[in-house]
Amino acid sequence: MARRLLEQARADAVRTGEAHSDTGVRIAASLAYVLSEMGEHAEAMGLCHEVLSYDDVDESSRGGLHAQLGLILMLRGETSPAMEHFDEALMRLDESSRIANVYLNRGNVHLQRRQVVAAGADFERSFAAFREADDAYGAAKALHNLGYTHFLAGDLVAALRDFATAYPTVAAEGPVMTAMVEQDRAEVLTAAGLHEEGAVALAAAATAYGRRRLYQRRGEAELALARSLVARDPRASREAARLALRRFRRTEARAWEVRAEATLLTAEVESGGRGPALARRGADLAQELDDQGLRWDAALARLGVVQVLTRRGDLAGARSSLRLVGSTRRGPIGVRLTDRDVRAELAAASGRRADALHHVRAGLADLHEWQSSFGSLDLQTGVAGHGVRLAARGLTLAVASGRPHVLFEWSERARMLASRVQPVRAPEDEQIVSDLTELREMAAEGGQRDPEREAELRQRVRERAWQHRGSGEVDEPATLDELRGSLDADTALVAYVATAAQVVALVVTTEETAWVDLGKRSAITDPLGGLLPDLDVAAAEMPDAMGRFVRQELANRLQAFSERLVAPVLEAVGRRSVVLTPSGVLAGVPWTLLPGFTGRPVTVAQSATSWLARRTTPLRSASAGFVAGPRVARAEDEVTAAAKEWSDARVLTESAATADAVCELAESVDVLHVAAHGRHSAENPLFSGLQLADGPWFGYDIDRLRRAPDVVLLSACEVGRSNVRWGEELLGMTTAWLHAGARCVIASPAAVNDQAAYDVLVAVHQRLAAGLEPAAALAEAVPAVSADTAPVPLICFG
Repeated sequence: MARRLLEQARADAVRTGEAHSDTGVRIAASLAYVLSEMGEHAEAMGLCHEVLSYDDVDESSRGGLHAQLGLILMLRGETSPAMEHFDEALMRLDESSRIANVYLNRGNVHLQRRQVVAAGADFERSFAAFREADDAYGAAKALHNLGYTHFLAGDLVAALRDFATAYPTVAAEGPVMTAMVEQDRAEVLTAAGLHEEGAVALAAAATAYGRRRLYQRRGEAELALARSLVARDPRASREAARLALRRFRRTEARAWEVRAEATLLTAEVESGGRGPALARRGADLAQELDDQGLRWDAALARLGVVQVLTRRGDLAGARSSLRLVGSTRRGPIGVRLTDRDVRAELAAASGRRADALHHVRAGLADLHEWQSSFGSLDLQTGVAGHGVRLAARGLTLAVASGRPHVLFEWSERARMLASRVQPVRAPEDEQIVSDLTELREMAAEGGQRDPEREAELRQRVRERAWQHRGSGEVDEPATLDELRGSLDADTALVAYVATAAQVVALVVTTEETAWVDLGKRSAITDPLGGLLPDLDVAAAEMPDAMGRFVRQELANRLQAFSERLVAPVLEAVGRRSVVLTPSGVLAGVPWTLLPGFTGRPVTVAQSATSWLARRTTPLRSASAGFVAGPRVARAEDEVTAAAKEWSDARVLTESAATADAVCELAESVDVLHVAAHGRHSAENPLFSGLQLADGPWFGYDIDRLRRAPDVVLLSACEVGRSNVRWGEELLGMTTAWLHAGARCVIASPAAVNDQAAYDVLVAVHQRLAAGLEPAAALAEAVPAVSADTAPVPLICFG
């Protein structure tokens, strides 16, 4: 419709002799933009140049045409001629709103070139000029683009803040603008590790453009989707890149074709491509990208060439291509990490393992410096995905080295992708408190569920939680010598390390460090898939004969699993207590139920470094508080009986067990015990919750605590589960408690029989109150699984 109306207006202007007037020129410029958006680029450019050829067009109108030509060229990715036209426009225009638009669009040219500082300066000028012209919509667009500049600079918090501020005004302009801002927001979500959510939003934006026949914009959204998929799904990335390439060919946007071809190349390299034609194509594309001023895109293409040549054994050619990349020190974080990974791969292939590990360390140091700017646990673990390839390469190199101190270092570095960042206490946020309360009310018994509103609240809680700043401080991993010097004679640390091919264990005691090969990874991890469901079934109430059969089958399975994972390390462990640092793929293992570890104090630590840090001060256990949630058989009996083991214990039950009351109790006691229904949220683990009288008590509520108990016991199904976010990084309610300052969390990764939980946890409190350490108390209380004994897969984390 817009095209038809503008064509009619243009015809009327020509007929009435107004084609050369300012109004006539503006009509022509608008029509040219619409023609370009619909893929008719030659017609659009021809119209602009035709009007520019009129001798009697005034300077201001001529400036407007240069601005429109710059915009059309910018949208096609032709950055150099676009910049020339924008500069011409700024010399001729004197109207604030039109000048503001030129700065806005010139800033977008800088964005395409990843010239972040120059882009930010233009968007700030644009914002100020729009404000001067009292143009709220234009100012909102400039602010949104400034947010995208923050994103490219790695400041996800500032990006989301600016996006959120600008969104209501920009999105109100209609579905196309909504799609544009949602596309940019999706790229931030992808960078934050929310790949599924980001991919859905990018696909939705592409569809929205397609409905309006905006083929160029649809291609850009599909290209953004392809780039987001490269590392985790190269096949899907290739498909999206080919779609984008088809759109750009249709609109004859060669500059964007080159970018789509470069992304397709990266996806092919990621899929293991090694043909000589791939290397030649990469070199040609890198030169074209350089010619467009896209330095960092060119660097990625050349790094792909280096990978292909390294795989082909052409190490001299790989080194020569690597020299063309130059320094990436000022590049985006993704480029810097890829550069380090490729350099490490080449060094390893050249037999220089020490150099390879140096590059991996340097890359992870870059990642941690970036991570430390974020205060949110969720965001810290999300962005850890950018370092997973480096961490995996470090582990593989460490295992190949055969040297215990190298393996220990990389075991720590791999599992500390997020936990190396020093935590900070978030300030109280009234909006988060209000949103969590509303979510609780909807999820409470009898609450009115509104899925759309619930999704909106969850998104707002998550993104507001992201916005507090980090400490900027990063812990160095403990060394093997430091660990051995800190262990006592009665404790062994077992680090389970899984690479893509194998699993090894490193057993560290005061006497020795033993390296134990455990075999192929698949032989250990494949049987894990059904273990948690088996535990859930075995916890259920069943007829005696069926229950005995199910429990015996589970006992047999645990025995077989133990023979692969536990028995090989027992000679080195001896009779000692055990601290485990398991690889992320072993996150669901019920360690306390495995023969060889049953009856032995076992602590599952995030890392040896965090375990050592938590040992520096004595455990507080002078006071205890207890909570019984609704509709849990024997919950009130459990907490009442356990509370009798403590003097002056506080107990919350029935309607008194509200979220606010539990928060207040948690801040005032050393030991907190909650018996409640629990649920692990795989979609967002910090929305895992314990069901209280007024609804769920979420992982996000833990961030509100001014002081955390030293010991937390969660007598609830599933809340001991964690998501394996990236390789070794875990995130769940137990991690949230430890991040908040708890020293130890006793929880279960699976369902727990109510009667069995009652018996075990009352026994645990008898021992805690008598002064036993949590792991020792749990070891004495948890029985081995047999046909006659229900499993109690409680684990001591911390």
